[in-house]
Amino acid sequence: PSSAAGGGSAGSRGASPARTALAPRETVARRKGKTRRGRGKARNEGLLSKQKRSRRMKANDRERNRMHHLNSALDALRSVLPTFPDDAKLTKIETLRFAHNYIWALTQSLRLA
Repeated sequence: PSSAAGGGSAGSRGASPARTALAPRETVARRKGKTRRGRGKARNEGLLSKQKRSRRMKANDRERNRMHHLNSALDALRSVLPTFPDDAKLTKIETLRFAHNYIWALTQSLRLA
């Protein structure tokens, strides 16, 4: 009976060559299901969505603080640029361009002096 099942060798143990060829595919199919491998237990959906919300809120806070710091720096830059008080507030890009041109003009005047 063992000779009909694959040559009677100790390595086959009754499994046909076709059966051993399908074993990796079955393992891949099982991994694609709900079983998880990696960092421990699978988390439930409520906990996962709460963590995502928490991460998003922290990222929003970081971005808000970054923009506050950027706007404060631009306000400080606007305060040292020579503009007329009746001019409207310069935009961010106008402030940067004006500062660049002002620094260039000061550099040129120093070179000529």
